[in-house]
Amino acid sequence: MFYAIICEELPGALERRMANRPAHVERLKALQAEGRLLLAGPHPSIDAEDPGPAGFSGSLIVAEFASREVAIAWASEDPYSKANVYSSVTVKPFKKVFPA
Repeated sequence: MFYAIICEELPGALERRMANRPAHVERLKALQAEGRLLLAGPHPSIDAEDPGPAGFSGSLIVAEFASREVAIAWASEDPYSKANVYSSVTVKPFKKVFPA
């Protein structure tokens, strides 16, 4: 089943985010290589593709996991989680409807 991993970012976390981005992206690439990643990306803090120093307000990952518990465990091991980039991480089941 797919799970949405909804992450809210701590204010002032941009430097920690950027320092840990390569390791974070590698984990996402591994999910993609396994055919389990539906989508992933950050939420810019402002209405711009590249928010610059305004940074990001969080991230969204939708990927396939064996269970919610497995998805929670995966999210807790993410470099951003370990580097204190996020104030909260919510994991919810996700049913893909569109595009079909």
